[in-house]
Amino acid sequence: MLTVGDKFPQFALKGVISSDANTAFADFTQASDGSKWKVVFFWPKDFTFVCPTEIAGFGKLAKDFKDRDAVIYGVSIDSEYVHLAWRQSHPDLKTLPFPMLSDIKRELSTALGILDTESGVAKRATFVVDPDGIIRFVYVTDMSVGRNPQEVLRVLDALQTDELCPCNWHKGEEVLKPAA
Repeated sequence: MLTVGDKFPQFALKGVISSDANTAFADFTQASDGSKWKVVFFWPKDFTFVCPTEIAGFGKLAKDFKDRDAVIYGVSIDSEYVHLAWRQSHPDLKTLPFPMLSDIKRELSTALGILDTESGVAKRATFVVDPDGIIRFVYVTDMSVGRNPQEVLRVLDALQTDELCPCNWHKGEEVLKPAA
C-alpha cells in the first residue's frame, strides 16, 4: 500500500458531479483542480449501509475543505452509471458537493494498494495529497467501520500549518516549538 511520502498515482476516471443525467458526468485526472490539496476517499460499494453515512459526512464538511483550498474526490469500483443511480435515489447524496469517481477498472485502487483481492472492492481508505501530489496522510479502516471526516479535516489543518502539532490539535491552537 502506498503511504505517507509516496507520490499519488496518475489516474483518469469518470466522475458523477450531479443528479441530472444530462450534466452528470465529467472526466477527472490527477491534474484536475491544479495545485490544490486533495482528499481522496474510497468506499467499497454503492448501495450499501456504512458508505452513505461517510459520503454524506464528507459532503457536510465540503465548504470547510474548500475554505482550506482542498478538493474532495469520493471513489469506488462502481461504474459512473451506478454512482448516478445511487445519487438519484439516496436523499443524502442527491446534492453531494463533490464528484463520485468510478474506478471500475480498479486501476487506481490497485496502484494505491487498497484493492481487497478477496472481495474485489476498494478498502475504506482516505488519502490527503498535497499540491505537489505527495501523499501526506493515509487512513484505512475495517470494511465495517466508518471513518471520521472531521478527523480528516483536523489532520489537513495540521498539515497545512507545516508546524509540529500535538495530539488532538485543532486549527487556531498553539503549535509546538522546539527548544532553541
